[in-house]
Amino acid sequence: MGIQLIGLVHAKQKLQRTLSARIRNAEATSNVPKGHIAVYVGEGNRKRFVIPISFLNHPLFQDLLNRAEEEFGFNHPMGGLTIPCSEEYFISITTILNCS
Repeated sequence: MGIQLIGLVHAKQKLQRTLSARIRNAEATSNVPKGHIAVYVGEGNRKRFVIPISFLNHPLFQDLLNRAEEEFGFNHPMGGLTIPCSEEYFISITTILNCS
């Protein structure tokens, strides 16, 4: 009886952690409008940008994605799409893409 009770307590705690993680993830992604994606940019402190998914097909942006793949691979601990460049460079690229 005592072992079953301990197992139940552990199961409840695991469920609470899972639900808490899902709620945090939902809150983080709720700020991204449909048709957009959040990316993290910077070489030290990373800043979050929300960009249209149409940028992903542009050759200038694909160059940034290739750099990200070379530096981080596909299993990055930050969890989001991280672009390894300066904020200034990223802003200049997105400005060009917005005008095209």
